[in-house]
Amino acid sequence: MSSVSTASSVFPARFGRLTRFARVAGQRLSLLAIFLILWWVAAQRVPAFILPGPGKTWNALLDLIATGTFAEDLGITLYRVVAGFLLAALVGTPLGILLGANRRLGSFCEPVLSVVNTVSAAIWAIFALIWFGISNGTTIFVVFMEAMPLILTNVWQGAQSVNAEYVELARSFQMSRSKVMTKIYLPTVLPYFFSGARLAFGFGWRVSLVAETIGSSNGVGYRLRQAADLVQTDQVFAWTLTMVVLMVVLEYGILKPLENHLFRWKKRA
Repeated sequence: MSSVSTASSVFPARFGRLTRFARVAGQRLSLLAIFLILWWVAAQRVPAFILPGPGKTWNALLDLIATGTFAEDLGITLYRVVAGFLLAALVGTPLGILLGANRRLGSFCEPVLSVVNTVSAAIWAIFALIWFGISNGTTIFVVFMEAMPLILTNVWQGAQSVNAEYVELARSFQMSRSKVMTKIYLPTVLPYFFSGARLAFGFGWRVSLVAETIGSSNGVGYRLRQAADLVQTDQVFAWTLTMVVLMVVLEYGILKPLENHLFRWKKRA
């Protein structure tokens, strides 16, 4: 009897999830169709070198793939973004916990973080070009300088939300400072970290193109600059759409599902 009731409760739940998925997928496809139609209509009214249509852009993308350097350029850009992002996470997370746990130190360092946040990616790219030349280090540094403050700020806010009573209780049991950080602060700041990390990763993609445009001899940003110099607008659109699709896949195919999986207990609570 219990197995029948369990099965009867599982099927409606699965059906509900499939219905929600189908509804969301339908909405996304409708938005895509509207975008393509508006794009096609607009492209009919202006020259192709100003706004190429979807068909011309698709053909340009096929030509880029056929050159053989398409995957290489995409791969090197992805490597630079991931390297800069991981470096930002490794630096920003412990710093954010430290500043959040020590209010006095946090107040002292807050103006420095505000100054770093005001510097644009283009300025960091110029500094990086002077320091690292035309190399991977230029783009990695720019991604790091844009992503690290975002991660640090979110983790800092998370560390400030830690219940002080838990910290005092841990100290009464003579827990070491490292254990207090890993057992109390780290679990609390993880949701804040993922929120900042997703934002930082998106920013990293965008600023990597700026850095590659200024200080690189390969990668997507470099190819965009080449296409713009030659007024190959269809290739500019093809590279841009490729980056957008890749960002969407990484965001909704990896980062968001990973966050939902790690914090699925919050939905049950």
